[in-house]
Parts: sequence; structure tokens; C-alpha cells
Amino acid sequence: MNRFGKFGSWLPLALLLMAAGAVAAPKQAPLPRDSVYQLPATLTDQAGKAWDWRSKRGTPQVVAMFYTSCQYICPLIVDSGKAVEHALPPQERAKLGILLISMDPARDNPAALMSVARKRKLDTARWSLASPAPGNVRGVAGVLGVRYRQLADGEFNHTSALVLLDRDGRVVARTEQIGSQVDPEFIAEVRRLLAP
Repeated sequence: MNRFGKFGSWLPLALLLMAAGAVAAPKQAPLPRDSVYQLPATLTDQAGKAWDWRSKRGTPQVVAMFYTSCQYICPLIVDSGKAVEHALPPQERAKLGILLISMDPARDNPAALMSVARKRKLDTARWSLASPAPGNVRGVAGVLGVRYRQLADGEFNHTSALVLLDRDGRVVARTEQIGSQVDPEFIAEVRRLLAP
């Protein structure tokens, strides 16, 4: 008997098949029909990395739309995300992503997004600040239930909301209560979603 035991003779063949792509990795189940990830969208984040937002599948997300030059409401949206984080114990916090999507991709390049992340001391292991392609903003806003309108001065009127997505991108809860005081019903839904 060789040093690989009775299965040793199959090992080289298995390695060869894997290298040739004959052994496929397990596939994920199809997305639910009500998943926001049914909408194809590529986002470019604060590090300049472009990725398909479906790559967030598998991790519950708190998602909001904002823009970096906003001086009034958007800082409160960031405060809301931080309040959600602070309301969770560390083991739950580690299982939740926070995704802020810009409605102003013309100005919100990676440097502008990174400036907000640094200024607000956001943990980029859990927080992603990202801009979609200009042609995708309206679609992303639509599936998240966010209404917005650009004004003549370049500012935006927009819905201020946190949206909770489950692991498959389905909307589980939303709150329009923003600021450092967390919405208790929203947090209860977050904790329910993160429960083992």
C-alpha cells in the first residue's frame, strides 16, 4: 500500500480533473424573485475597486443612499448606520455589512468616498461606500425604495432611509428614523436576521 492509503491511486486523477475544471464548485441557489440583486449593478468603492453588488449576497446588509457633498441629512444617515452598529454586540456586528450607495456618481469618486470613510472613522472591513455607474443610479434607488431629485445647485432632495437586506438581498425592514437614536423596531429586525 502506498503512503496515500487505499485512495492514493485516485488522488492524481482527482487533482487532474479539478485542474481541468471537470469538478465544479457548488453553485448557489438562484436568487429569489424579490431580491434587489436581480438588478445588475456594478459599484466602485472607496478603494477604487469595482464589484457586482451581488457579491454582498450571503451577508445581511444595511443599505442607504447618500452623497458625499451633502451637509445636512447624509451625515445623519451615517450616524444611523453607526447607531445600528453600536446597538449590536461584537459577535452580531461582525455578521452585518453596511453599504452606502451614492446617488451622485459624477462627483463621488473613490477619493471622495474614502474621505468620508476616514473622516467618520468607518471600519471598511464592514462598511462599503460605493458609486454605481450613472445609468444605474435610478434602478438601484428604485429597488431600494429611495426617491431622489437633483436640484439646480447640484444638491439632491432624497428619501433618507436605512434598508435591511437579508442574505439573499430581500428587503426585510426599513426605517426613516435617522440620526444617533436607533429605531428599536429596526434593530429588533436586524438582531432577528442575525440570530443563528
